[in-house]
Amino acid sequence: MTTAPAHPDTESKPTGALDRYFEITKRGSSFGAEIRGGLVTFVTMAYIVILNPIILSGKPDVAGNMLDFGAVGAATALTAGVMTILFGLISRLPFGFAAGLGINAFVAFSVVGQVTWPEAMALVMINGALIVLLAATGLRKAIFDAVPFQLKIAITVGIGLFIAFIGFVNSGFVTATGSASPPVGLGVNGSVATVPTVLFVITLLVTGILVALRVKGGMLIGLVTGTVLAVIVEAIWKIGPRTFDAEGNVVNPGGWGLTVPALNGSPVSLPDLSIIGQVDFAFDLGKVSSVALVMIVFTLLFTNFFDAMGTMTGLAKEANLADEHGDFPRIKSALIVEGVGAIAGGATSSSSSTVFIESGAGIGEGARTGLANVVTGVVFLLAMFLTPLTSIVPTEIAAAALIIVGAMMMAQIRFIDFGDFRVLLPVFLTVSVMPLTYSIANGIGAGFVSWVVIHALSGRAKKISPLLWIVGVGFLIFFARGPIEMLFGASI
Repeated sequence: MTTAPAHPDTESKPTGALDRYFEITKRGSSFGAEIRGGLVTFVTMAYIVILNPIILSGKPDVAGNMLDFGAVGAATALTAGVMTILFGLISRLPFGFAAGLGINAFVAFSVVGQVTWPEAMALVMINGALIVLLAATGLRKAIFDAVPFQLKIAITVGIGLFIAFIGFVNSGFVTATGSASPPVGLGVNGSVATVPTVLFVITLLVTGILVALRVKGGMLIGLVTGTVLAVIVEAIWKIGPRTFDAEGNVVNPGGWGLTVPALNGSPVSLPDLSIIGQVDFAFDLGKVSSVALVMIVFTLLFTNFFDAMGTMTGLAKEANLADEHGDFPRIKSALIVEGVGAIAGGATSSSSSTVFIESGAGIGEGARTGLANVVTGVVFLLAMFLTPLTSIVPTEIAAAALIIVGAMMMAQIRFIDFGDFRVLLPVFLTVSVMPLTYSIANGIGAGFVSWVVIHALSGRAKKISPLLWIVGVGFLIFFARGPIEMLFGASI
């Protein structure tokens, strides 16, 4: 893999208007590859239709109100479908959209303790409007350009490790031990002891072999094979879900982690769209201070801004669409639409919709254009009506694709010269902090701050972009937001 954009055969010519618009032939792709890639991206992202309701519903806000599970699921699928198609048509890039995990967790566990759900979604929309403004004025692109090449590569590699770590956790291959030393371990008591995790390993190896042999559709074949095996195993052994009792103890530790690969009842259901448009900008300052509101928006903005920037950088390089500077086609429109995703997510009460790192699975399958996004988006819209079918693919099976993609993205590290420790340490921090803190923004922040400090104090201050100084200070505030909130008497 190289960092230069793909160059197709000069004798190849577009086969029609659709080909010309999406630049399918120009990018060395094909209609078949785009469709397969779009389907693979959906399969690896489909869990968000289940996971987002788990995170957002059942959490009472300051007024004691909660979001309905089914309504959040329908809104999540609708927003993901619309934004994925919109991004594909405008930016013509194969980056799928869905509710951002970091932001939805922050909203559910930190924000709604101070505001109502409609107010929380209004804050998400304000965050999105600010991102659109920064992108439209060119400031977001300027900040993007100020990032050194080595850090851009480090972001790609870090995202690869982050994807892989998510896959290992979702599969049950890596689990929390419940103790301080070590905090995580292999499977159950140090071994692969559950059937779902065994099926993950089988799917990973089968998919890896197919990809190594360059079999077309290898990723999709592997995922379908793993899902079929899971359905058969569940039908025979009735493993059931892994759940928790009232005290937080695991019930049926050998069960499926999130979705059970079995179809019960009708595969079709009408979507509940009742929470769409439930947004309230009339914040009750008697219950939450203006300082707290500002800090919430600040946190949302930094997380959304740099998570998306890092994700798009990594995906563009993985798709071979980025140049030596990390720029990719229609970057400004991509950044603007990403901000619109936050606005749309808030408007539908499904949390900020942003670029999903799981899109790397579709890219690994061959997706190179926005046509893959159209395929992914259409299936998401269908998923509103086919939630039971969406639930068939267990996260343990989808996790195998994430490991494959993580390995592919890891290969980018070969473009970094580690001879200079000024480069080595910031790159290492960027790559390691992402998976260890479960946050792309944290990894980028650690890399930015360490880059500025080390270069400034080792005689290379003049080589640091002024914007990088500003971003570095911004990240210092981001990391110290807890003490800052306490200083101003605000609690988030």
